Amino acid sequence: MNLNIRAVKENTYDAIVVGSGISGGWAAKELCEKGLKTLVLERGNDVKHVKDYTTAMMAPWEFPHRLQLSNEVKQNFPIQSRCYAFDESSKQYWVNDKENPYNEIKPFNWLRGYHVGGRSLMWGRQVYRWSDLDFEANAKDGHGVDWPIRYKDIAPWYDYVETFAGVSGQAEGLPQLPDGKFLPPMEMNCLEKHVAARIKEKYNDRIITIGRVAHATKPMQNGRQCQSRNLCHRGCPFTGYFSSNGVTLPAAAATGNLTLRPDSIVTEVIYDEQKGKATGVRVLDAHTLQSVEYYANIVFLNASTLGTTFVLLNSTSNRFPNGLGNDSEQVGHNLMDHHFGVGADGEFDGFEDQYYNAGRRPNGIYVPRFRNVNEATKMKDYVRGFGYQGGAGRGRGNGTEGVGAALKESLTEPGKWSMGIGSWGEHLPYYENKATLNKDKKDKYGLPTLDIDCEFKENELAMRKDMLESAKEMLAAAGLKNITSYDDMPPPGHCIHEMGTARMGRDPKTSVLNSWNQLHAVKNVFVTDGACMASSACQNPSITYMALTARACDHAVKELKKGNV
Repeated sequence: MNLNIRAVKENTYDAIVVGSGISGGWAAKELCEKGLKTLVLERGNDVKHVKDYTTAMMAPWEFPHRLQLSNEVKQNFPIQSRCYAFDESSKQYWVNDKENPYNEIKPFNWLRGYHVGGRSLMWGRQVYRWSDLDFEANAKDGHGVDWPIRYKDIAPWYDYVETFAGVSGQAEGLPQLPDGKFLPPMEMNCLEKHVAARIKEKYNDRIITIGRVAHATKPMQNGRQCQSRNLCHRGCPFTGYFSSNGVTLPAAAATGNLTLRPDSIVTEVIYDEQKGKATGVRVLDAHTLQSVEYYANIVFLNASTLGTTFVLLNSTSNRFPNGLGNDSEQVGHNLMDHHFGVGADGEFDGFEDQYYNAGRRPNGIYVPRFRNVNEATKMKDYVRGFGYQGGAGRGRGNGTEGVGAALKESLTEPGKWSMGIGSWGEHLPYYENKATLNKDKKDKYGLPTLDIDCEFKENELAMRKDMLESAKEMLAAAGLKNITSYDDMPPPGHCIHEMGTARMGRDPKTSVLNSWNQLHAVKNVFVTDGACMASSACQNPSITYMALTARACDHAVKELKKGNV
């Protein structure tokens, strides 16, 4: 046997992080700041903060198609182009569907970006803590497995990541939606304030508050502050919102301990059966197609839920013939996403003398969960709950039709006030909702693809009826007129909150990870992206990924120093 010892040494680090998105960026920051020489592997291209936000300052008329999509783009991005954040200014951040295939056993929109920073560049930035209502839900109603942690375990880590990331919001004192470390809240406009006041008068079980978002509403590190441009999905040259590119990766790089390698497709984790641990990862160079191995004492998988699923399932050995750490046969199963695309809109007579005063606010309102919170709010036909997001505004014009000067003149005047609310609901963890490897259908790199078999079921469908009716009822109670409702029922994946395929749990027989996000069977491999989630709650999940990642990194470094991993 001829070993290239020099190459092994050159490719050895203290830690490897797979993926550079929201959770991967946090893993990089925490591990580097704790003194570990850390390699971050990103399968996509590099995107340098500010420099590569090439469309961030462009006006609509400077785009060839005025921000619309050409037929060629629609053909190459048939799935990605369904996303609200996909347009001519941001298409460079989304994968080419033709080059990145997967197999829909049931309809599933896998919306993703392969580049440094991942979806932290294009995300919706809504950040809501979970409470014990969420962490205890599985144990109480029997769906899924019990979370091995409770709110008290993660609360200090919410504090930690919110303080660094920058989260604006209004404290409300709700047990089902814990308050956080907030920067000043963005301001609701006059109709939103009116509706919030009416809801408070009419109901004793629900409120309207301003959305909690990862935006710096006052100056933070390096002068970062939101400019209320609402062009966030292009990348923010002011670092007004939290992204890996603008916040965590620069912090990691400042330590001198970061090595970032883009265009590096991690195909598997290398497992040493004699040592009983992982020794590194195998990488396929996206350009040369050369296979390279990197080595480290600990490995963090943050490739996104389905990306991490692929890596685990593709990491086979005599010890793990069905995928690394897959003794429980749970890897790939229990796939969840929030169900949304249901709500109502209405018009309002009044406030004709008022308009906005806060630029293009990149945020809306939030209605926290109010169903199945306690015995008084318990529903008979479904478990868990939902929340609403939305906002109010004024259209343009007085209804003049046609073409020419009269139409143009009418569009300079604001139209009627209107307001809409849409709902996000919890998706239960079902074992049969899954992603599996398809070794017969390969991608352009010759790698297996994923078969995705996921659906919403009876509980979600029953919940949607309430989501729709409650939206109409609330708008009517607030005095809105001409109320219309909708239920578009987009398929799973479309909410871009996929999670659950390598869930945390107390029992290695029914879960993949322990309470510290370690593989039960391979203690030096950690999973802290959406794959780790044991349930989905109804809140946007990214702040929970951040908190779990910081917590797991702290534990990993302590265990590494003790020689336990």
